[in-house]
Amino acid sequence: MAKVYQFLATGFEEIEALIPLDIMRRGGVEFVNVSVTGSRVVEGAHGVKIEADVLIEDADFADADLLMLPGGLPGATNLNVHEGVKKALVEHNVRGRMIGAICAAPMVLGGLGMLEGKRATCYPGFEKYLDGAEYTNELCTVDGNITTGEGPAAALPYAYTLLAALTDAKTADGVAEGMMYKHLMISRV
Repeated sequence: MAKVYQFLATGFEEIEALIPLDIMRRGGVEFVNVSVTGSRVVEGAHGVKIEADVLIEDADFADADLLMLPGGLPGATNLNVHEGVKKALVEHNVRGRMIGAICAAPMVLGGLGMLEGKRATCYPGFEKYLDGAEYTNELCTVDGNITTGEGPAAALPYAYTLLAALTDAKTADGVAEGMMYKHLMISRV
């Protein structure tokens, strides 16, 4: 079974954290929320409080298939200054394992040099932080082991893309169909 760790900092964008969690678990992926705040309870950008599964100082990412960063402000900036998060990302990237970041959070990857020569997307206005990347302005962009998402409305395609990469297209399509996502995407006259 694939395993995902998602870093939660104060001010995370709730939809960008909860939609991937929900979709991954529906797809049979083990999903662990990691607090970087020193407390298991982390407050999002809109006052929603989530109880994380583990504190970063107690986590071991050796079994991680994917590390994820939700955006939101000041969540993304809080992740960007957290040395433990950056260390885990660098080690994970060196091993060629998957990394996902959405909205403002790709700035963390840009600052670490992980986007150099890659295609990436982010919340409009944050492309200046994608150091060395080609900004795509897409809802979701995959380049090698790194997947980036544009913002809150992109949380669904971003999560399905990552689920397909961790499992297979059939699993991701099945979850998408069951959640009426495919129906949503059909244009109506």
